[in-house]
Amino acid sequence: MSHLSIYLDESGDLGFDHSKIATSKYFVVTLLVCEDIQTTRNIKKAVLRTIKNKLNNRKNKRRIVQELKGTLTTLQIKQYFFKQCPKEGWSLYSVTLNKKKVKQNLHGKIGKQKLYNFIAKFLIEKIHFPKAIKTINLVLDKCKNSKEIKDFNLYLETQLKSFLPNLDVILDINHKSSHEIPELQAVDLFCWGIARKKSHNDTQWYDVFKEKIKFETIYLK
Repeated sequence: MSHLSIYLDESGDLGFDHSKIATSKYFVVTLLVCEDIQTTRNIKKAVLRTIKNKLNNRKNKRRIVQELKGTLTTLQIKQYFFKQCPKEGWSLYSVTLNKKKVKQNLHGKIGKQKLYNFIAKFLIEKIHFPKAIKTINLVLDKCKNSKEIKDFNLYLETQLKSFLPNLDVILDINHKSSHEIPELQAVDLFCWGIARKKSHNDTQWYDVFKEKIKFETIYLK
């Protein structure tokens, strides 16, 4: 294995005012890890095939669906998507942050940025990187401004050097819109399922894909 593609998505928010209905109880970060380029292509095909066959297959449809979203997709469509995914070559890693245990000094804007960066690093560290690895392509949904992107990339590049098997690994970090990258839509579906299990005790979708989870934990129990 010389190439890894990692797709990162989150569910919930890093708001800490729990008097607001919109504030989530948990913040979930999930990674979709593809072990080779062909697996990545097949995950992409699974997303595009699901959109084409299940969401845009009606005649005279007024609105064309551009992407799969966990919150907007039925269980039946999620199950169809999973059947289109390759059997091997990919796995999931996920961490659920218990926000009520987060210290007060991390509730501000800068604190939230540091917390997000740390959680992403904490999870990526759980991946087994083989000695033969040459390139790592990390893609995450573009939700940061230019300074936040720069800070995130620098932090992760610095931290990753300490646990990668060799110093020659090329780390390519890209912040993209989910409608551009079907693989981000795939990890959105899985992340939604993990968050749904935790916040609503709803495991219908989670039970479909749980065999693909290599690592799952709660941070700050």
